[in-house]
Amino acid sequence: MDAFFLSRLQFALNISFHILFPTITMAMGWFLFYFKLRSNTSGHPVWMRMYRFWVRVFALSFALGVVSGVTMSFQFGTNWPGFMEKVGNVAGPLLGYEVLTAFFLEATFLGIMLFGIRRVPNWLHTASTLIVALGTTTSAFWILALNSWMQTPQGFEVVDGVVYATNWKEIIFNPSFPYRFVHMMLASGLTASFLIAGLSAYRMLKGDDKLAPKLALKTATYTAAVLIPLQIFAGDMHGLNTLEHQPQKVAAMEGLWETTEGAPLLLFAIPDEESKENHFEIPIPYGASLILTHELKGEIKGLNEFEGEHPPVAPVFYGFRVMVGMGMLMLAVSWIGSLYLLRKKDFPLWLKRTFAGMAFSGWIATLAGWYVTEIGRQPYLVSGVLKTADAVTQLPPGNIALSFTLYLVIYTVLLIAYMGTLMLMCRRAVEIEEITTEEREVAKAKMQLSDPDPSTV
Repeated sequence: MDAFFLSRLQFALNISFHILFPTITMAMGWFLFYFKLRSNTSGHPVWMRMYRFWVRVFALSFALGVVSGVTMSFQFGTNWPGFMEKVGNVAGPLLGYEVLTAFFLEATFLGIMLFGIRRVPNWLHTASTLIVALGTTTSAFWILALNSWMQTPQGFEVVDGVVYATNWKEIIFNPSFPYRFVHMMLASGLTASFLIAGLSAYRMLKGDDKLAPKLALKTATYTAAVLIPLQIFAGDMHGLNTLEHQPQKVAAMEGLWETTEGAPLLLFAIPDEESKENHFEIPIPYGASLILTHELKGEIKGLNEFEGEHPPVAPVFYGFRVMVGMGMLMLAVSWIGSLYLLRKKDFPLWLKRTFAGMAFSGWIATLAGWYVTEIGRQPYLVSGVLKTADAVTQLPPGNIALSFTLYLVIYTVLLIAYMGTLMLMCRRAVEIEEITTEEREVAKAKMQLSDPDPSTV
């Protein structure tokens, strides 16, 4: 294994681990803001109990996202020096804007969210929750602006082999950015929804009969049921944009070798790059053309039109089907759950187990979609501007293999610890007794008799 392969493998490991956590926090910040608003407006203590539980999940996810993001960015210098040498004049400022406008906001006001609930006025704590939610969204804005520019670059010129920005508006709002940003934010909403629903269902399976997990499950189920149709529509629009600007990626997604009018939609196949054909196809006639061009006999370019310029077919082909398949499963489960809720019926045991088993299903869909996006751009790092092989480091392969192994071990331990901690938090929540308002008033009166300072209650 040479330095090129190992560097790609290491970056894939880092980005795969890192993206798991922002895809939770980007949407969970808005869930927390909603819980806080409902606590303020209704006065019912259950909303604050929900807030307190899920803000800890948010903080844990945020911490792991920050740590893994820092180590990932180091690789631009260690493993991919050609990237910053070639396009650093665009990539550097966009990454800097993310730190200045988003990360500082998140880091500052997250402290108030976690530790200031009894130390600052309620309006300031609510505002802090809103600012953190806005910060996570702003962070996604800048990161996806850079990633989208790498997919569909514009607003630049090349002087002596170096990219210089000529129009920042065109760079930021490049052709694929609006679709990619909306698609990612909806994916985050679904990931957070199923995490909340799954862990709440897990608490109920463990015997938690309190109101908080039931209400959290209800809120997350309805949210997922609304977001998944929006995601399907956004995905369709994103696909049309990709067909226009990256037709070779679409050809790989569809496993289409020859340019075809009325191309079939392949439910399954085994792509064979050596013979440039598929084996064991299960097609739906005209399906791909109808979905991608909205015409029954619309033309889709095949992979043979992009000889030496198209991505590896198998990972893009299978990754796309995993993403879509998981999306369809999310649609079915969230709508079945919503039907039970609308009929005011308790979830049956099998449905609770299904939600619990799908707690991390958003991760599977997100990773599959991310692989389609990133592998589908190959052999380019920046489409049409910089090939991946031209940006790789000259470090000895042994050095990269060592760092890759260390990353793999550490990330495996962290991921197991993270998931184990969430399960432990759920089990601990089951053991906590929910006290009534009357019991709380009695406890407060008793404390005031022994301590006249009511601020200690």
